[in-house]
Amino acid sequence: MRLARLLGYDFVKRAFDVLAAGTALLLLAPVIGIVWALVAFNLGRPVVFRQPRPGMHGRVFTLYKFRTMREVDPSRGLLTDDERLTPFGRWLRSSSLDELPTFWNVVRGDMSLIGPRPLLVEYLEHYSPEQARRHEVRPGITGLAQVNGRNALSWDEKFRLDVVYIDSRSPAVDLRILRQTARSVIAREGISHPGQATMHRFGDVDVH
Repeated sequence: MRLARLLGYDFVKRAFDVLAAGTALLLLAPVIGIVWALVAFNLGRPVVFRQPRPGMHGRVFTLYKFRTMREVDPSRGLLTDDERLTPFGRWLRSSSLDELPTFWNVVRGDMSLIGPRPLLVEYLEHYSPEQARRHEVRPGITGLAQVNGRNALSWDEKFRLDVVYIDSRSPAVDLRILRQTARSVIAREGISHPGQATMHRFGDVDVH
């Protein structure tokens, strides 16, 4: 019975993802164009940050976001996230405008609007079996961890909430997360981990 409910839920969720993300890309096209120009002016090219990330069942896809950091340049002392992240980049991240190209990942089927955030491919080998359950569903632009602290949480707390979402996911849970996401974006909460420009490392791998 639960399997049948989940199959119906997954179908409806995918249809909603395509409709909502496609509509967002159309309606926000002028905003996307403005942000594109601002990134090109402030950070240069490439404007869009592309990186392989593991999705559902660990399948790797290319994540698209607006670039927020300068390129690594040891000669200029640009090595760490804190050194590479400009005031403009911090504003872009805090406003969540850097996530706009990610709607294309949702339309493509790489991601969902709601689910565990896609992390680095290198992290796969560091997960415990329980933590690896986060790949049972499509990764999301937002999720339960994002509306309960985002990067202010520890890795253990994030992964625990990812699994809680997988075991409790439903239309009602998704709608609640969407409402809470809107509040979090407006409040600009949990943008970075305390004392970090972004988030400290999981295992021995840097987060970008």
